Amino acid sequence: MTAVVVSIAVLVVLLIAAFLLVGWRDRKRLSSHEDSAAARGAASARERYAAERHGAQGEVWRSGQIPQ
Repeated sequence: MTAVVVSIAVLVVLLIAAFLLVGWRDRKRLSSHEDSAAARGAASARERYAAERHGAQGEVWRSGQIPQ
């Protein structure tokens, strides 16, 4: 029984240490200007695609066709 408790305690300590290490490492990593520019570009492309899709759907309904 003692071996099981010790094994579980060691596993918990290792998991906590891994979690803290990954968190510390990610906080030290800096985001570059290219990353933020790429994120803005992707968001812009998503919004443009959604607007085009929404407009196309409106045209289908106005012309009396049923979208499939």
